[in-house]
Amino acid sequence: MHGVKRFSGLAAAGVVLACLGPAPVLAETMDGALIRAYQTNPQLNAQRASVRSTDESVPQALSGYRPTVAVTASGGYQYTDVGGVQLGNQYHLSGSQVPRSVGITASQTLFNGNRTANRTRAAESQVSSAREGLRVLEQSVLLSAATIYMDYLRDSATLEVQKSNVRVLEQTLKQTTDRFNVGEVTRTDVAQSQAQLAAGRTQQLTAESTLTTTRSNFRRIIGTEPTALAPGSPVDRFLPASLAQAVDLGLTENPNVTAAMFGIDVSFLNVKINEGALFPTLTVQASAQQAWESSITTNKQFVGGATANLSIPIYQGGAEYALIRQSKETLAQQRLNLEQVRDQTRASIVQAWGQLQAAKSQVASAQAQVNASEIALNGVREEARAGQRTTLDVLNAQQALVNARVALVTAQHDRVVASYSVLSAVGRLAPQVLGLKTQVYDPSVHYHQVRDSWAGVRTPDGR
Repeated sequence: MHGVKRFSGLAAAGVVLACLGPAPVLAETMDGALIRAYQTNPQLNAQRASVRSTDESVPQALSGYRPTVAVTASGGYQYTDVGGVQLGNQYHLSGSQVPRSVGITASQTLFNGNRTANRTRAAESQVSSAREGLRVLEQSVLLSAATIYMDYLRDSATLEVQKSNVRVLEQTLKQTTDRFNVGEVTRTDVAQSQAQLAAGRTQQLTAESTLTTTRSNFRRIIGTEPTALAPGSPVDRFLPASLAQAVDLGLTENPNVTAAMFGIDVSFLNVKINEGALFPTLTVQASAQQAWESSITTNKQFVGGATANLSIPIYQGGAEYALIRQSKETLAQQRLNLEQVRDQTRASIVQAWGQLQAAKSQVASAQAQVNASEIALNGVREEARAGQRTTLDVLNAQQALVNARVALVTAQHDRVVASYSVLSAVGRLAPQVLGLKTQVYDPSVHYHQVRDSWAGVRTPDGR
């Protein structure tokens, strides 16, 4: 009886990391799943497009340094009938003309209260903030990918544990029935075995349902169906040595913090932009025009010239002062927001660090629980054969072992996920840090392609 019921506690304990046995040669690895999510996740690719869109705000701001040029042309038909007295002589003129003209006008701003310079710096800060927002989403996607990878390993292992439990309970029921037939046990023992088997099958069905949901989420996040997943392992080697170091690192490298810092820069420059409305504006303009048959007495005419225009604002209704005050309040809000983000980051790091330390201890405790439960089950079976234990005692010991194995699988899962969570909290969950063999998306490439572009409607990729 006990030879049929036993299966390796060590195999069950390591199932979430060993994926139910030796990994196949072509097994999906954690790194492979992270690479696929990094490359193909639609939410991440949409955020990259958003950053590229933000890049275009810099050439828009730089356009304030550049001249504007316009070409005009006109043409039409005109009939004139003029009569009058000039120097004592009467005259009468009539006829039709086809007046037409072409002209060109160029304008250049020389000074506008440094608004162009400040708009450019603000746009550059917005680009930097958008890149940090992209880092936030990259970390979120990689953490989700690592979590769902481990979720599938955990749920697969849990299902195997429940299947093994059902096989053991089926054998237990058969043996209990045989013993009942020869009068060694009562019908109560048979009923208890039947009830435990029914409960085991329910747990198996629940595990199957959970695995189906996890498989769907795996496909949503990673982009492929999970097949033959290889072991997952913690990333402790990339973590700071202590909690204090983790907090210090997170307050400088976490993308939420750095994005808030750039938000302060943007708000400060918006104050300067609005203050620029109080300064004079100096522009120069040059124009040239060639006209034909502009009047009945003028066959051809050319006009060219250049002017300088100086505008000094005196009072504009007070709106500009309100904008300055408003932008200063926004700046104060952004500074307070930075402190809030730092506090949230510090709390997240401490929480993730605590969960990691707890998970390490839970793995050891769960392993000890499995070992003790196996010994207890073997002892109860021996005592039951000697008549010192009942069938219910054996069934309870068997269920305790199953629960211990599920707890160990869960603890191993939590151990790996917690290490990724700490790496994310400090702001270092990135392909470069993990050493993923993939081309890292560099947002600065598109930025430099469009920054100094003076004209053109095609994007750098040809659209």
